[in-house]
Amino acid sequence: MRETNKVFHLAIPCKDLDETVDFYEKLGCKLARRYDDRVTFDFFGDQVVCHLSPNNIDENPKMYPRHYGVTFLNREEYEQALEYAIAEKLPFYTEPMVRFKGKQEEHMTFFLIDPANNLLEFKYYHDSSMVY
Repeated sequence: MRETNKVFHLAIPCKDLDETVDFYEKLGCKLARRYDDRVTFDFFGDQVVCHLSPNNIDENPKMYPRHYGVTFLNREEYEQALEYAIAEKLPFYTEPMVRFKGKQEEHMTFFLIDPANNLLEFKYYHDSSMVY
């Protein structure tokens, strides 16, 4: 189990720092640091660093195999994140859906796409034992 003294770190490309800050702040992430070539966010308690790298943007992103996001352990928090994304008019890559319906690993999920075509998944498992 994760201890509170550890923070996951993820570095991803971005094409424009201003639009990146706008997207992630609308998502509810706190801007921690900004430099000429990158921005760092508190992404739901973890660290996401968006490096200015306009030549490394995936022009045709696909959900699999590359995306990242948050798995909520509380359904209300998942629903709040979904409501917030809708209210902020964040771009959805896929609409909210239920995956693996009727199976133990059934979960609610939606994908957003950031300005650099990075895909973000937000999900909630009905059976918390399926989180890992």
